[in-house]
Amino acid sequence: MLRNLIKTTCLMISLLLVLPQLQASESELAASLAAAGRSAEDTARDAGRQPAKVLAFLGVEPGMTVMDLMASGGWYTEVLSAAVGPEGKVYAHNLPAFLQFRDGMYDKAMTRRLADNRLPNVVRVDAELDQTGIKPFSVDVVITALNFHDIFNRDPDAAVAMLKQLRKLIKANGVLGIIDHRAVKGTDAAKLHRMLEKDAVAAAKRAGYLVSSSEILASGEDDHQQLVFDPAIRGKTDRFLLKLVNIQE
Repeated sequence: MLRNLIKTTCLMISLLLVLPQLQASESELAASLAAAGRSAEDTARDAGRQPAKVLAFLGVEPGMTVMDLMASGGWYTEVLSAAVGPEGKVYAHNLPAFLQFRDGMYDKAMTRRLADNRLPNVVRVDAELDQTGIKPFSVDVVITALNFHDIFNRDPDAAVAMLKQLRKLIKANGVLGIIDHRAVKGTDAAKLHRMLEKDAVAAAKRAGYLVSSSEILASGEDDHQQLVFDPAIRGKTDRFLLKLVNIQE
C-alpha cells in the first residue's frame, strides 16, 4: 500500500509540474484545428465539445500515436488527425456490428471523411477490440466520447473488462480519456443514455488506472432528466471528462 501511495504521489507531482504548459498547448492545438480545413458542420460543434481544451487536458501532442475508440462517423478522428500532425498516427476504431446500424450510417460517414486519403495519418480499424492488430503498448492516448455509458449500463463487468483490454494497447503511463453524459442519482441512467460519474471512476479504478477529472464540459443548463437525444438538450448535455493514466508496476 505504501509503495502504491508513493508511486501515485510521484505521478501527481509530475502532472502538477506540467500544468503551466497546458495553456500554451491548448493554444497550439486550437491553431492546428483552425488550420486543418475541417468542415463547417464539424467546426459548428466545437463550442459544445471544446476540442482544444479536451485534448490539452488529456496531453495530446504532435507526433503521438492516438486512437479514437468507437469513433462512429469520425468527428474526433479528424480532430485528433489535426492535433497529432503529419508525424503522428490516428487509429479510427469501430466495432463491425456498430457500422451496420441505421443502414450503415457511420460506415458511410467514416468512408466519406477518409475519402481520397484526405487524412493521410489516419488508419481505419473496423474490428473487435481484441482483434485490432495494433501493436501492444504502442498508443499514447485513447479517447472515447459518449460511448462508455452504453457498455457500462448493459454490463458493468464488461465495461471493466474493456478498460483492462485497452491497457494492453496503451503505453505505460499513457492515457485513456472518457467523455460521457452525466447522470444524477435517482434517475434511470440507462434509459436516458447517461451514467453516474462515480460509476465510471469506480470502473476505471477497478481496471487499474489512476483517475483525474475535469469540468471542461460541465453544463448548468442540463437538468439531467432528459434523454440525451431529445432535441431540447442534444449537443448541450452536462458531460464529465476523465483522464485515466495507465500506471504500470
